[in-house]
Amino acid sequence: MLTKRSKIVMTIIMIVVTILMVFPFLWMLLMSFKSNAEILSHPLSWPKALNWDNYRNALKTLDYPRLYLNTFMVCVVSLVIELIITFLSSFALARMTYKRPGLQKAVYGFLIAGLCVSPFILLFPVYRINLFFGLREQWALVFPYVASSISFNTLLFVGYLKALPVEIDEAAIIDGCSIWDLMIKVILPMTKPVIATVVIFNVLYIWNEYPFASVMLRSQTDYTLSMGASFFKGTYTVDYGGIVASSVMIIIPELIFYGLFQKKIVGGMVAGAVKG
Repeated sequence: MLTKRSKIVMTIIMIVVTILMVFPFLWMLLMSFKSNAEILSHPLSWPKALNWDNYRNALKTLDYPRLYLNTFMVCVVSLVIELIITFLSSFALARMTYKRPGLQKAVYGFLIAGLCVSPFILLFPVYRINLFFGLREQWALVFPYVASSISFNTLLFVGYLKALPVEIDEAAIIDGCSIWDLMIKVILPMTKPVIATVVIFNVLYIWNEYPFASVMLRSQTDYTLSMGASFFKGTYTVDYGGIVASSVMIIIPELIFYGLFQKKIVGGMVAGAVKG
């Protein structure tokens, strides 16, 4: 039981952490109303006036409907493939019995080992693989995103599925369920919390991902939102106001999305951590 003094200390710590986390966004929001000269000379000062020129310039420069559509399509296709692959593999690892348990542990360890490898050091190998298979446009992003997310998704799914009582499977099989009916009709509806968590984390990752998009995409018509800021950087000049304004317009929908589903994130993470 926390004492009154402990509660005060915890409250102060939470306030300080919140300020540290929110300050960068508020600073960026203020800079979006400044001219380039103000940003360079007085980056921490208040804007002299609410100048909307940066936002008007960003809307003229960027085709936001196209960028949002490209990003949305990449998110949806990647998530569908990820969920199908990860759910099936995690079910096999968490709910099925193997004659050789060591093989099961080895496969799980191999999948989880991907968490130790940064996907960005694989940019060149992935680029060469895309060339070999002739993957272009958004498909050049979909499969790298799927591959780089399997380890994290497996960690959540396997932990959650292992926490479900084994008696559920036994009762379903006694009632005549096939393995596919057990997976789709019984287990899948019970994994909604962890599915929501996986979806949210992967949407946020794809929404912000830049290195793969900058290497794999060549045509401006295929650009995603993360590539939008590159339009404001020329050979000899940089439109800092345009970069900041476009970043604000990209981040705000993301913050709204996260705010709406933050409870599901916490619930899914806790549920998946019950049993490893």
